[in-house]
Amino acid sequence: MSTPARKRLMRDLKRLSQDPPAGISGTPNDNNIMIGNAVIFGPDDTPWDGGTFKLTMQFTEEYPNKPPSVRFISRMFHPNIYADGSICLDILQNQWSPIYDVAAILTSIQSLLCDPNPNSPANSEAARLFSDSKREYNRKVRGIVQESWTGD
Repeated sequence: MSTPARKRLMRDLKRLSQDPPAGISGTPNDNNIMIGNAVIFGPDDTPWDGGTFKLTMQFTEEYPNKPPSVRFISRMFHPNIYADGSICLDILQNQWSPIYDVAAILTSIQSLLCDPNPNSPANSEAARLFSDSKREYNRKVRGIVQESWTGD
């Protein structure tokens, strides 16, 4: 069954596979295009550099009018990422627009890694360290990066 949501998602994923932004990949589940997996690589020259972070994406039949549910499977330490991997990001909530595609979502999440908003914390310890002790925050992030190499 090909619905408008599935057609749009197929187009998004085709574009993502043909012209992926740097450090991002995403693929649909083998038997359900509405569920996908993604990988974001930590941006170069940041504390996240070298990290390989896995995410899941769940789309509904309301896509692209409603955002997908995206969360990290990899353990994270970030002011805007909850312990369960859920992401506090405006374009996944109140600033969503149908113009965003899968590549834009993943690129925004990759950008969030280096540019958190400590004023809207999902992880209060990470937000506090980011604001008060960048060295300790970066040390914890590097630990998460090393953990990402060995799997989840």
